[in-house]
Amino acid sequence: METLIDIVLLSFLVLTALAVAKMHDLFAVVMLSGIYSLLTASLFLDLDAVDVAFTEASVGAGISTLLMLASLKLVGRYETRTRYRPMLALGVVLATGALLIYGTLDMPHFGSADAPVHQHVAPRYLNDSMGEVGVPNVVTSVLASYRGYDTLGETLVVFTAGIGVISLLRVSRRTKQQEMQKVPADMQQQIILRVVVKWLLPLILIFALYVQFHGDYGPGGGFQAGVIFAAGIILYTMLFGLSNASRVFPPKLLELLAALGVLLYGGVGIVCMLLGGNFLDYNSLRHDPVHGQHLGILLVELGVGLTVAAVMITIFFKFTWRTVKHKYLEK
Repeated sequence: METLIDIVLLSFLVLTALAVAKMHDLFAVVMLSGIYSLLTASLFLDLDAVDVAFTEASVGAGISTLLMLASLKLVGRYETRTRYRPMLALGVVLATGALLIYGTLDMPHFGSADAPVHQHVAPRYLNDSMGEVGVPNVVTSVLASYRGYDTLGETLVVFTAGIGVISLLRVSRRTKQQEMQKVPADMQQQIILRVVVKWLLPLILIFALYVQFHGDYGPGGGFQAGVIFAAGIILYTMLFGLSNASRVFPPKLLELLAALGVLLYGGVGIVCMLLGGNFLDYNSLRHDPVHGQHLGILLVELGVGLTVAAVMITIFFKFTWRTVKHKYLEK
């Protein structure tokens, strides 16, 4: 039965990818891309990769779809049709795909217990993480403790992306004031949506906090929680305008929170060193090493959540202000 489900999901993925390649309506492409991410999350869930499925659903089907919808206001809805046939590019894609398929012939069989990935560090993570870290969710213990350096690097990548967007999409104060003084005209008549969002927004934000602080015991963590929190604020902004959203999250505050998250993550590592341990060695934070691991993971995950949420909201705000500036120049 599971094999049949995998085949069906993979078939839907292929059909969705082909539809995305053939579409010239960019709005339809964005919607299909969200469906593709949702199908991918379903496939990960069927493979018992719950944390990965959670991340794909929140990032791929959630925040990415909202950001691409915002970018459509800058580029237009329909793709410009080309008169030439990119046969060379098609040949490169086919050759690369053939090489990738050829490379999979040497891979171990699916689900094989003798696969190298199952014989390296995975047994130690599965067998010793509860005693060394004390976190029931092994994925969280791996990402935030065993591989804390990698997760710090990923957080820095998100922060750097936010800096890049802020630098590239600079907007004048006059344009910001023009946008903050109005609510999208096409959303003013959507009374049902506005009422529903008012009821859903507190639940979305509470769920984001649950995902943030329950990542030690179940699927979740800072990345997923930050994206869910940002999606709730972006949804509210799309319906009620930047004026209301900016009162709670001014741009300067968002930039400060993005930097604060990175500083909190790195600061935990520095405190560990000052207490006699290694960088990001949480054992030195408390007399009981397991309690130290709990405290360190809680703090670094909070830093990740702050940075991710602030950067995602900032990117959306920048796209929105850029759209207003583009319309102003057209007039």
